[in-house]
Amino acid sequence: MEKIRVYAPATVANVACGFDIFGFAVNRPGDEIVLEKRTEPGISIIEITGDDGRLPKEVAKNTAGIAIQKYLAHIGREDQGFNLSLHKDMPLGSGLGSSAASAVAGVFAANELMGKPLTQKELLPFAMEGERVACGSAHADNVGPSLLGGFIIIRSYDPLDIIQIATPLDLYASIVHPHIEVNTKDARGILDKEISLSTTITQMGNVAGLVAGLMLPDYSLIGRSLVDVIIEPSRAILIPQFAEVKAAALQAGALGCSISGSGPSLFALSKGEETAKQVAEAMRDQFALVGIGSDIFVSPINQQGPMILPN
Repeated sequence: MEKIRVYAPATVANVACGFDIFGFAVNRPGDEIVLEKRTEPGISIIEITGDDGRLPKEVAKNTAGIAIQKYLAHIGREDQGFNLSLHKDMPLGSGLGSSAASAVAGVFAANELMGKPLTQKELLPFAMEGERVACGSAHADNVGPSLLGGFIIIRSYDPLDIIQIATPLDLYASIVHPHIEVNTKDARGILDKEISLSTTITQMGNVAGLVAGLMLPDYSLIGRSLVDVIIEPSRAILIPQFAEVKAAALQAGALGCSISGSGPSLFALSKGEETAKQVAEAMRDQFALVGIGSDIFVSPINQQGPMILPN
């Protein structure tokens, strides 16, 4: 195979109480990469669309480019060159893992073209390098679910220990992306550096409860556990109308609602697709009341991760 077209899905990270340790994949939106072998070594980013000209074509500064570069060095094939085209099918700075999806699509495509010398899970450290370029931190709560699909727990970063857990088949995510932008570095900078013991205990209970609720499955327990007492209170001030949108989601039947990643997107989890659609519309309508346009997405938990598309 000389050429491949790959789609990698968007993700919801943190999932309320699980800052930097929880994430799950959704079906849409996502990023698409076309990767083609060439005879000369090196990676050439020949086209980027959907980014309004904001993303760098310099390999060392591009999330997909650096992920592929690190991967080739690891397998000892820096002699292999690629032409890369990237189509951004999701907004930048959305809190939906935009940089992660690009990195995952790139390294997954490269591994396929090289005959799959590494397992999908073994590609994770290279995708994480794309995150380091994007926001200064090689976190895995977006790249993990985008690469592996499903709901992911990062138990440890050193050594890297990733766990996939089962989720209820009727669990749906509603995502609303308001047409504002929150910078990931800014969203991290606003966080408190120290938290109290009582707050930590509350958060730990919610983390454990959410894992148990997903695995049992127990929708009531999922709802009671989708509470973030550490990160959400700080980041909520960056998102206009946050409290009102969250209240609208819960009133429409959501189990729980919080910020997706570093924002400004919000997500809610619901039992059943119809409820999830009603929740998404209620969230969108609440933003519209103050003149903020938004996009909505409704999806079950994506269990597949990246997909190979017809060329």
